[in-house]
Amino acid sequence: MFVLAHLSDPHLSAIPRPRLSELAGKRALGLVNWQLRRRHEHRAEVLDALLDDLAAQAPDHIAVTGDLVNVALPGEFASARAFLSRLGPPEAVSFVPGNHDAYVRAALAHSHAHWRHYLAGDEAEPDAAAPTFPYLRRRGPVVLIGVSTALPTGPFMATGRIGADQMKRLDHVLARLAKEDVFRVVLLHHPPTTRPGDRLKRLIDADSFRQVLRRHGAGLVLFGHIHMTSVTWLDGPECLIPAVSVASASATERGDEPAGYHLFRISAEDGAWRCEMVTRGFAAGEAGIAERRRCVLAPPPRAVTWAAR
Repeated sequence: MFVLAHLSDPHLSAIPRPRLSELAGKRALGLVNWQLRRRHEHRAEVLDALLDDLAAQAPDHIAVTGDLVNVALPGEFASARAFLSRLGPPEAVSFVPGNHDAYVRAALAHSHAHWRHYLAGDEAEPDAAAPTFPYLRRRGPVVLIGVSTALPTGPFMATGRIGADQMKRLDHVLARLAKEDVFRVVLLHHPPTTRPGDRLKRLIDADSFRQVLRRHGAGLVLFGHIHMTSVTWLDGPECLIPAVSVASASATERGDEPAGYHLFRISAEDGAWRCEMVTRGFAAGEAGIAERRRCVLAPPPRAVTWAAR
């Protein structure tokens, strides 16, 4: 059995004091939002407790689906690198960036400089000028395919995009892996479906992404961004594919859902893959971290969406 952990959107709260030149445009609005609202929703002590519990579970690998930082100030990236190191070495932790990690255009260079080894596939050149997405990582029976949806956007927007070139590479990668006896896990930050009212936060090319999955399939799709647990079933060539989101790893009860993470227990049984999802975390009105739900991600007879708040 292979145990894959999934956490997302820690929004690390150690925000350095910005220089005046760093407050142009979107960053200034983001800092106001942090002071008025988000600093109460994301707390370092919540994240610390969650990481201690995660370490005790000793997963084989950890997937982190974006939004380490808040407004992408240069000083935030070193703290985020320390966070990744606390989770484990690059070979044990796979990361894909979120919209806050690309909050402004200059942030992309900082993210590569500090997090490059967590963004790299198995065959990446160690001194590559920039990461190549999707990346590919083979860990036991599992292959992780890291997709970047992060791009700088204007004020009040948090959209993502995979882009035509990356989508084409993803199509080729999944087509090739479909011929192998491996469990394919696709990582991205933005949801592969759009909920009502999410126009300014959606994955712009979600339809194209779902078409790639419909052609070639996958075992599991993991994402963040919406700060809540949900399971959505996407069409695949032979069976439905579970797309799973998770609560923010630092969320208090003032957030969308108290902090939590998932454990996926992946095994092969009778010639077929089996994936059990265990959710651990906090719950509103309760103290401490505990197992909150457990289910086997078996395709239902028709597409359904399940969400827990």
